Amino acid sequence: MSFKYLILYLGIVIPTAVYTQSPTPKKGKTFVFPIITKSLETGWNFGALTAKVFSIYPDDTISRRSNFEVLLMASTRKQVLVALNGTQYFRNENFIIEEQFSTSLFPDRFWGLGSQTKDDQEEAYSFRQAYFFLHGKKKISRSFFAGLVYEAQKVWDVNYTPGGVFDVSNVAGKGGYLISGVGGSLSFDNRNNAFAPDKGFYMQLFWNHFDKFWGSDFNYNNLVTDIRTYLPVARRSVLALQWVNFMNFGDAVPLRSLANFGGASKMRGYYEGRFRDRNQMFLQGEFRYPIYRFIQGVCFAGMGSVAPAIRDYAWQEMKYSAGAGLRFMLSKKEKLSLRVDYGIGLGRNRGLYIQLGEAF
Repeated sequence: MSFKYLILYLGIVIPTAVYTQSPTPKKGKTFVFPIITKSLETGWNFGALTAKVFSIYPDDTISRRSNFEVLLMASTRKQVLVALNGTQYFRNENFIIEEQFSTSLFPDRFWGLGSQTKDDQEEAYSFRQAYFFLHGKKKISRSFFAGLVYEAQKVWDVNYTPGGVFDVSNVAGKGGYLISGVGGSLSFDNRNNAFAPDKGFYMQLFWNHFDKFWGSDFNYNNLVTDIRTYLPVARRSVLALQWVNFMNFGDAVPLRSLANFGGASKMRGYYEGRFRDRNQMFLQGEFRYPIYRFIQGVCFAGMGSVAPAIRDYAWQEMKYSAGAGLRFMLSKKEKLSLRVDYGIGLGRNRGLYIQLGEAF
């Protein structure tokens, strides 16, 4: 899976923020967070996040608030990340732009390919990476959008143990590579908030074609279907559901573009990349409910798996996870909160996540 899912909503353990309020609504607020994070993939992280939340047009009452974030992070596992990402909503949401850029040095873990890899097969490897993603969407009708996508990723300086699991696995791109893809999207989005929606529906079909014609080392197609719904079930309580189908088609799909099971936003309790293959499917849900003033509770559960092809999914190979967490409201107006989750998967898979923003 592409690196964008790693950089979206890394969070904080210090529930404090400094922000500036400009004299006009157009400029909005700037949040500056000192960051200490913890996740299965990175261990403890230290850094800073600057987040700008604003409205491009002060008289636009239809569009959701735009945002832009800059993240600097270093972990105790010698991982370094610089990331920029954001979403801008133009007048009446007639046009939306999403952008992401990151560069990183990232020691990681690998267990092999497929849904049947064992916990004791864990092996360390590392790589350097630069990632760029640009997605422009045009409103076709109310809440319905069509978009164009460009994605590029450069991976180099891949280090692994000779003769180990990583070396003997049939992984494309072990020597480093460049991918470059152009594609499109169709989406329906009437969620009432980008950070923490409590009602609405979201559906996106995302297709990207990587080809040597525009500089890619590999030719393949990536097709992702992401469906989410948010159902108010009681006063200030919400049932959130998400289903994702991630598919790759082609002779060879490079390492960091494979389906990447687990992480802080999907199937919490599993290390992101604990299971890898060409395809991935998962269903997850969570119940969000108020506890006291600025504190909210969450219970969540999920199921899913990876497979080399759609026909290879099997019920007996499904993975399950469940857990609970707390939300600490940092900005009531922007609905921005500190997320603390503990997830439990099968076997030895479990972990604590301290993040900014909801999982989905």
